[in-house]
Amino acid sequence: MAIPVPACSRAVPGTASGLERFNAAPADEAVRTLLACLSSLRWAHRLALHRPYPDLSSLLAASDEAAYDLSPADLTEALAAEALPALPRDTYAAADTALRAGTAAYESRFGHAFVICLDGLSTGEALNHALTGIRSRLANDPDDERPVAAEELRRLARGRLTGALAPGPLPPAPRIRQMRRNPARTADQ
Repeated sequence: MAIPVPACSRAVPGTASGLERFNAAPADEAVRTLLACLSSLRWAHRLALHRPYPDLSSLLAASDEAAYDLSPADLTEALAAEALPALPRDTYAAADTALRAGTAAYESRFGHAFVICLDGLSTGEALNHALTGIRSRLANDPDDERPVAAEELRRLARGRLTGALAPGPLPPAPRIRQMRRNPARTADQ
């Protein structure tokens, strides 16, 4: 979704950064952009309300603070909108089966999607990290898992914000997929 920047805020026509466009956008557009990064209305409204941000680091710090303050209900809202971790298309079928079985077991145990940040990892590392994460986190008590899932959501939101506000035109906001409640099915089915 492109966020327009008023002409008076541009130093040179067409050179406004993603952050400048975000800061100048109407509140509802800013909230929609933020919800594409983390599906928590409270988090998105809080960040939109505190605009303008002087730089990306300030926005990311505010994002972290707002994510740390998510209530259990806010966390449930954000987790409900998450889908399976994105893995490269060339993932082996056996690994894909293991990942799907692990995420189904995770969702059955904890009642929400398995979330993990795979930013900056190679194909092999991402798959290994996701499978290791599922195995280790399935052993968690539900009360111990909730802060782990919240931290992963915070990390995902930071990466998504950074990508959404990168220099150049803003990418269209991704469609947020609702994780199905049937653990045998994935968001893509």
